[in-house]
Amino acid sequence: MSNLIRWEPAREMMTLREAMDRLFDDAFTRPLSVFKDSWTVPAIDMYQTDDEIVVKAALPGIKTDEVQINITGEVLTIKGEAKQQEEKKERAWHIREQRWGSFERSVILPTEVVADKAKAEFENGILTITLPKAEEVKPKVISIKAK
Repeated sequence: MSNLIRWEPAREMMTLREAMDRLFDDAFTRPLSVFKDSWTVPAIDMYQTDDEIVVKAALPGIKTDEVQINITGEVLTIKGEAKQQEEKKERAWHIREQRWGSFERSVILPTEVVADKAKAEFENGILTITLPKAEEVKPKVISIKAK
């Protein structure tokens, strides 16, 4: 007795569409490095408040002296190198997914910032970069006078 599976073209198209969306998203927001030793770029979160842009990058196992942050115009770049620990040859690896080597991630900031007043903190493998917005792009409150 064989099992028949109903073919639903609409579901297949959505799956294809989601795959294409993911492909384009990865291609334009997460450019992969072409170097053999490099690992994929770190995952980031970015949000803004009225006064600042906040970027959080997951960099587990990385030390602060292995990370460099640059702001050039409207582009924020986080790059560095994860150095591999001394390796013993007598190990027989079953799974080895940790990545070592250089990494880099660049993102376009959604608004102008004051790069000179940026702050960066590193805690529990999360790098948090706080970028104050330029005065000219901050929301202005206009008070209304009653007559």
